[in-house]
Amino acid sequence: MEQNELHIMYGNDIGNMTYELLEKLDIARSLRPDMRIALKPNFVVAKDASSGATTHPEIAEAVLRYLRAHGMEHISIMEGSWVGDQTKRAFQVCGYEKLSEKYHVPLYDLKDDKFVERQVGDLKLRICEKPLLETDYLIDLPVLKAHCQTGMTCAMKNLKGCLPDVEKRRLHELGLSKPIAYLAKVLRPQLILVDAICGDLTFEEGGNPVRMDRIIAGVDPVLVDTYGASLLGFAPEDVAYIKIAETIGVGSTDIASADIHEYNAQARKKIRFVPSDRAQRLAKDVLAENACSACYGSLIHALQRIQESGGHCSNQKIYIGQGFRGKSGDGAGIGSCTCGFRKSLAGCPPTAKAMVEFLRENS
Repeated sequence: MEQNELHIMYGNDIGNMTYELLEKLDIARSLRPDMRIALKPNFVVAKDASSGATTHPEIAEAVLRYLRAHGMEHISIMEGSWVGDQTKRAFQVCGYEKLSEKYHVPLYDLKDDKFVERQVGDLKLRICEKPLLETDYLIDLPVLKAHCQTGMTCAMKNLKGCLPDVEKRRLHELGLSKPIAYLAKVLRPQLILVDAICGDLTFEEGGNPVRMDRIIAGVDPVLVDTYGASLLGFAPEDVAYIKIAETIGVGSTDIASADIHEYNAQARKKIRFVPSDRAQRLAKDVLAENACSACYGSLIHALQRIQESGGHCSNQKIYIGQGFRGKSGDGAGIGSCTCGFRKSLAGCPPTAKAMVEFLRENS
């Protein structure tokens, strides 16, 4: 996979869509049987993935199946939950103990790991030894979700779990954004598979999941996070660590020039959005008919971003879904299915960032 490529697989059969994506990317070409391969999921807290907080075990299992099928033997799963929670409990609650037993893969709690120091620019970082020194091929498995301090969390922010607790605390004292960007400079995953199935709408700890039903693959963490930000309604400049990382040469925010491949696009049209209580409140002026989760999920994120900024949509009706094909109206139409409306945003689906701009312009 090239640096400027992004691959997006849609669907709700999480395991099979992950495996299919790995096969399409032919990841095995980059691997050798003697490689030490590590999976780094997101277990910020010990909660089921359906909460929107943690990486779905089906994704990790598909990766393990793929690696075993191609002769990889030295595989591990490693993580360090946030300060105050227990990684070992998260391994159990999130279903990874079962994966460890089934595939004979060790689980490493990075809270127990030694650390080494690395100088990055003017910042010295303490990083756990195993991901930095004992891994040849790091697979980053972040959850795309909102974050109470940085706005969002995805590929780069997920690497914070590779720091000892004392360093996690210090990163907050430093303001998070600069050290997150600098960490991505020294700890580079060889593959990023983003769990964008149902990330949380407002908070990294989960509780308000929003169905988006996709997995995103890439190798440039800046490009991946920029694309993820657009799905949550953010521009790169809204997420400070993305722009800092680009400035120090970690990667590119140039989505316009990216080579983006989408798979199983028809499946997304069959998956209906099931709103949480908060999503229902945000969507009080939305009229949806056969709206797919990929499109509706982005709309919910867009409405949340508008609310956070103190804006509103003037109580206008917003129309979304395949049920509006061939129909017309005076409200704001979201997606290509509403192209007959007087005001309509094209895209199948449009990003939440595009929705934010469209709704602000037409409110």
